Amino acid sequence: MVGAFLWGAVSASSLLAGAVVAYQLRPGRRLIAVVMAFGTGLLFGSVSFELIDEALRTRTVGAVGLMVLIGAAVFAAGDWMLSRRGGGERKDADGAQASGSPLAIVLGSVLDGIPESFVLGLTIMQGQISVALLAGIVLSNLPEGMASSSGLRVARWPERRVLLMWSAVVLVSGAAAVAGYALLDPSAGRTGALVQAFAAGALLAMLSNTLLPEAYEVEGPLTGPFVVAGFAASLALSSL
Repeated sequence: MVGAFLWGAVSASSLLAGAVVAYQLRPGRRLIAVVMAFGTGLLFGSVSFELIDEALRTRTVGAVGLMVLIGAAVFAAGDWMLSRRGGGERKDADGAQASGSPLAIVLGSVLDGIPESFVLGLTIMQGQISVALLAGIVLSNLPEGMASSSGLRVARWPERRVLLMWSAVVLVSGAAAVAGYALLDPSAGRTGALVQAFAAGALLAMLSNTLLPEAYEVEGPLTGPFVVAGFAASLALSSL
């Protein structure tokens, strides 16, 4: 479990790195959008090749599909509630966070990090770290931290406050990875297939709600090729 926590925290630490880059280097929106789209494609591939494929080995297509939908619905409900409370623009790079609620922004950022870290815990339980999944999480968290922190900088959030926020997300991500590991511990007699499908649905909803819209707003039609390039890279990494 300690290993699960550490890997979950390490994967989320790129959020902190993104914040430092945003405040110190001030990257352009196009670079952020490209990395965001590529990282999204990597995670799409990880969900397809590792979570869904694994779940289908022991459960029917109907059961897996239903749990994917439930996972997506649960994440979407949480995202909707936080958006109504002022956290909807938490990924905006232009400072729209100034009109939102600081608490909702923090809670929204925590919510975004839970599905991917939970999924990472599942792969650790299976005996090894998924290179494709880890790369996808890092490459999605980095531009996420850059974009959100750039907006928070424009909204006049102090750098220290932003770093504290992302540090909290890192800790929660580590805890989520532990939960993903513990809930599917083979010694506890749990199969895990339906939980894998649930986590996959939540992760897909997170990518669709938070990363893809921001990437498309900047890159437009070029977003698709970048996502597909990430998906292809995930396929290559999964074969290692």
